[in-house]
Amino acid sequence: MSLSKDADAFKRVLHRQDYTSWHTQTATNVNTQLVYAIDYLKSTPNPMRLQDIAIVTNSPLDTDMVLLEKFKSHDRIQYDPKTDLFSYRHDFNFRNKAALLTEIQRQTRKGGGIPVRALKESWKEAPQAIEELEKEGEVLVTRTVKDGQLRMVFWNEIKPDEESGGKPVEKEFLDLWHQLKVPNDVDLLKALASEGLQATAAETPIPKAPSTKKKGKRSVPRQRQAKITNIHLKGEIDLSRDYHSTTK
Repeated sequence: MSLSKDADAFKRVLHRQDYTSWHTQTATNVNTQLVYAIDYLKSTPNPMRLQDIAIVTNSPLDTDMVLLEKFKSHDRIQYDPKTDLFSYRHDFNFRNKAALLTEIQRQTRKGGGIPVRALKESWKEAPQAIEELEKEGEVLVTRTVKDGQLRMVFWNEIKPDEESGGKPVEKEFLDLWHQLKVPNDVDLLKALASEGLQATAAETPIPKAPSTKKKGKRSVPRQRQAKITNIHLKGEIDLSRDYHSTTK
């Protein structure tokens, strides 16, 4: 009888482990399939049907309700009920060079540039269009030091034209400018002194008022007098006497 109970308990444990393993594996598969579906929709510029996304990603996106609910509720997924199509919501929405320049102008007026990587995610042809805009003098770009890749792009608000008589700075001058090294503080002060100049004095900090607290002296804790509570012995025994020392 005990063997039968042990066998039943063992089966229940195995069943619980199999269920837990299946549930964990299913959750992992759902999240993985969700990432595949979102990444694919992110890479395509056009909206797609749900069935087409499921076929391309080889996922049960159109039949698995848990996966479908997670897909629809994702903050980057847009659904158009009129066309029954899904699309990825990028940070920027443009598909040509003119619209790209408008977006760069809008962002620059706010006081900052745009990472080229973010623009490339919205439109794959963005880096090539940015280089064309740079040659036209419409934008200014920063590049990585290591390999010279496009990093940030800004709108060139002050462009040379025929009326102002300006023209782009020659590359030779730019190279010479970037080769200049800023001297250290000592050499800079010497150079200023040789020209009869001096460094601008920094603002003198206001000294703090000295503390009025006296240091070095510690307050001596007051000794509390012991309170004698054996008042019933008053008059019979001298409590101030040291009986221990007198008995020796």
